[in-house]
Amino acid sequence: NQIQMLNGHLLHQQDYTGSGKKCYVCKNKMKKRQILALFLAAALSSFALAADPSTAYPTKSVRVVVGYPPGGAGDIFGRLVANYLSQNMGQQFVVENRPGAAGTIAAAQVARLPADGYTLYLASAGDFTTARSSFGDRLPYSPERDFTHITLLVKVPLVLVAHPSVPAANVQEFIAYAKTMPRQLNYASFGNGSTSHLAGEAFNLASGVEMAHVAYKGGSPAVTDLLAGRVQVMFDTVLSGSRFIKSGQLKSFGVTTLKRVPLISDTPTLAESGLSGFEIATWLGIVAPAGLPTAVTQALAQKLDAFTKDPDIQKQLDALGLLVDGSGPATFSTFIDEESARMDKLIKQAGIRFD
Repeated sequence: NQIQMLNGHLLHQQDYTGSGKKCYVCKNKMKKRQILALFLAAALSSFALAADPSTAYPTKSVRVVVGYPPGGAGDIFGRLVANYLSQNMGQQFVVENRPGAAGTIAAAQVARLPADGYTLYLASAGDFTTARSSFGDRLPYSPERDFTHITLLVKVPLVLVAHPSVPAANVQEFIAYAKTMPRQLNYASFGNGSTSHLAGEAFNLASGVEMAHVAYKGGSPAVTDLLAGRVQVMFDTVLSGSRFIKSGQLKSFGVTTLKRVPLISDTPTLAESGLSGFEIATWLGIVAPAGLPTAVTQALAQKLDAFTKDPDIQKQLDALGLLVDGSGPATFSTFIDEESARMDKLIKQAGIRFD
């Protein structure tokens, strides 16, 4: 029997009794091999999980830093994004407001933090694509090198509005009127170097008119003086301007994006109205400190892409006068490079000074 067992073992589990039984030595070895295979599979699986942070991310709450005070458009949008991510990524995404210097203080702080995915930043035109022109050597970070660009989310259109006393019904009539009185028409802005200021100067260059700039400390005082007729025109946000357009307190001539805005869909774009290619808008997107793991970047980009395509979110964005312009990391990086160069060129052509 021992010889038979040995021969059976040497013949690799052949039936040595005619009963269909296998050699007990081989059978034990087979069990050991199966256990070893299962152990190796588990080890490889654990290694894969460790190598791919997106499979576990996030494991704790995430901060979404907003460089503007509570209650403003940027803050409202940031909270909308954070709430969506909280509902769809299994952890809380909490907005943290750090206002000051058009968002550049908050951006500088975030740039110095670990690239672990647990601090995100709501970037905008003011602290990214016009920041270098605005702050020059005083800008303590590089919008291109010091951040991982995750996704562009929305553009914030402006609308050219005028006091009812302005004798024009559309953009071309307004341009013709403005050319008869150079430097006599005043346009208000949210402040020197703001998007509404840049839009006014871009309009001057594109149309050949010469409106005079009157800078205010924010949108509210500018709109107040426009409604009173102390200034004649202004590039206001669509959300702010829409209520005065609908009430008849202001005229609307055109929006500054290449697409019409659902909130005031009857108002054409300036590009439609004869100023080909005219586009000046702020924008909002999500970034993180440079060096964010690719898997985490992609996990966030996918969820944020779903955010822009969600029908309920779309309705809320329409109500805020925002236009979805979602794009992934590579496209967002290209946008920042190109938009920075475009705004720098505009600022130099218009002779805008920030000091």
